[in-house]
Amino acid sequence: MINKEQINTFIQEAHRFGDEKLMLCSSGNLSWRVGSEAIVSGTGSWLPRISEEKIAICNIATGERLEGVRPSMESSFHLGILRERPDVNVVLHFQSEYATAVSCMKNKPINFNVTAEIPCHVGREIPIVPYYRPGSPELAKAVTEAMKEHNSILLTNHGQVVCGKDFDQTFERATFFEMACRIIIQSGGDYSVLTEQEIDDLEVYVLGKTAK
Repeated sequence: MINKEQINTFIQEAHRFGDEKLMLCSSGNLSWRVGSEAIVSGTGSWLPRISEEKIAICNIATGERLEGVRPSMESSFHLGILRERPDVNVVLHFQSEYATAVSCMKNKPINFNVTAEIPCHVGREIPIVPYYRPGSPELAKAVTEAMKEHNSILLTNHGQVVCGKDFDQTFERATFFEMACRIIIQSGGDYSVLTEQEIDDLEVYVLGKTAK
């Protein structure tokens, strides 16, 4: 059973994402795995000032709402990601200023690796999902599929989704994602990216992984 302390933690973290201006009003949604259940922000709720009355508790396996208000219209892909990714406990859909501007560009960048933080934390590759109506089954399916092997994705004319093992990792991915997009836009498109060898070196010498 999800307890009061866990609900308060969820609320505090939602406010932290809002304080960083990762979303405006009701434009974002958040979920957190707690055992076999998930705390999910309610439909139409404002993460920057969400309260207990705007929270839903859902069964991850079935998607059934167990307690609280109706979950976010995007809860299908939140729960889908949690089902497909046992290593993930937090999912955030957000619409930060620069990353959302990039999502609306006609000619979107195919490489976001402008600084070392991007391949190290956001993802060496960031898939771009075509536009689907918010809350639609098509969007839920596309997002869940894209997030099977990625931790961050861009939604065309919509926003972004990131996930992580905890709130801190998710927050880090979201803020560095926004940083990369700010660099891309403020450079006027005249920016450089890390080479494949430079990224391999980061994975070996910074992250301690075997180079791809």
